[in-house]
Amino acid sequence: MTQSIKLTTDQMRMMSLFQNVTGATARDYVEDEKQNRAIFVVNAGKMGLAIGKGGIHIKSLQNIVKRNVELVEYDEDPVKFLTHLLNPKLVSEVKINKRSDGSKQAIVLVDARKKGIVVGRDGKNAEKARLLAKRYFDITSVLINSPEKAKMEL
Repeated sequence: MTQSIKLTTDQMRMMSLFQNVTGATARDYVEDEKQNRAIFVVNAGKMGLAIGKGGIHIKSLQNIVKRNVELVEYDEDPVKFLTHLLNPKLVSEVKINKRSDGSKQAIVLVDARKKGIVVGRDGKNAEKARLLAKRYFDITSVLINSPEKAKMEL
């Protein structure tokens, strides 16, 4: 159900560099100017290879590109994709809804005490989730919520 993604020459060059440094094949590359980071999407099961022992591959790549490098593991299922992207230990549920205007929305449920970690500093994790959910699954909005029960327990 993923849409075809067109890559620029620069994106192809970065993906080639990624493969040379890590030994893993990048499925996609997204440059996030606002957060000054390079986001690589790797195929399922290739995360360990891409990171390298003690994070050596990522550190080398960061030194070469002079910006933060983040990895995301791809999954055909948008629910699994968003769960992995936002931290499977902290996400309790992901619901995908179709709105009346035909657009899709993902609602990610997390423990109220862990919401800040999932959203990330300055919303960087939430922004990454929005960017990639739109790019791969045409999901126009990603909401990160806490169930009401968890809020009442605090």
